[in-house]
Amino acid sequence: MKRVLIATEKPFASSAISQIADLLHKAGYSLNLLEKYSSKNELLDAASEVDALIVRSDQVDRELLDAAAKLKIVVRAGAGYDNVDTAYAKEKSVVVMNTPGQNSNAVAELAIGLAIYGIREFFGGKSGGELRGRTLGLHGYGYVARNVHRIARALGMKVLTYTRFSKAQATSEGLQVTGSLEELYAQSDVVSIHVPARGIHLKSVSMAVLKQLKKNAIIINTARKEVIDEEDLCAFMTQRDDVKYLSDLRPDCAAVFEEKFAGRYFFTPKKIGAQTQEANTNAGLAAARQIVAFFEEGDETFRVNK
Repeated sequence: MKRVLIATEKPFASSAISQIADLLHKAGYSLNLLEKYSSKNELLDAASEVDALIVRSDQVDRELLDAAAKLKIVVRAGAGYDNVDTAYAKEKSVVVMNTPGQNSNAVAELAIGLAIYGIREFFGGKSGGELRGRTLGLHGYGYVARNVHRIARALGMKVLTYTRFSKAQATSEGLQVTGSLEELYAQSDVVSIHVPARGIHLKSVSMAVLKQLKKNAIIINTARKEVIDEEDLCAFMTQRDDVKYLSDLRPDCAAVFEEKFAGRYFFTPKKIGAQTQEANTNAGLAAARQIVAFFEEGDETFRVNK
């Protein structure tokens, strides 16, 4: 019998756990659950005898991979997987997968919500603006950005994108793809960032890009803090007192924002883009299905450490 561990400091919704358990039990697998654990040792002990692991933002590092001697597959229930040491997992012959698209609507709705919050002056009583008729620039065009496009279009926004890897997808949907990131930022009233924290995307939002922004622009970041050059962002926000920055993750330079940029920023207490019951259920069930398909059929469709 295959043993599956769900190890989550941020638990799945109880309804999601129930459906995941049913799916795994029907496949003849056992399910262990470790939620809100308080120490690394708890995680190491729980993983020591399992064949498969489902995590959310939990760290799957060398120590864990060494402790989990029987582990064959890790599935990150979500799109980003920078919390998993994919290279070392490959060395250990452990397959790593993500569940792309399962959280995308939840994150997209948050991005639009933050844009509304920003343009309405944080609901503080001051006269704000409207999104209709304004230009939204999508920095990246993956699953989340496509959902943002759908919602923004319904709100009457003009939508542009800059993408290196999804140009065909974007143009097939009638989107204008700008020739550079600088061009995207120069044309946008609101920029929404949707790229992973790896490769060319790391610190891609630099001073060279930021200085192109239109007056009174709003930057929305529901991706990762590592895609922002935070030193450049703070310098830019000092130079341009008309720009707002809203994110669902607290940057390393948050203290600078608190000291210097009052009324021009908002950070959620923790990363909440995927924190809906629907996204919980979608991502968790997708992870469980992928584990069963991997063991029963050798399916590695969503493998990220090939």
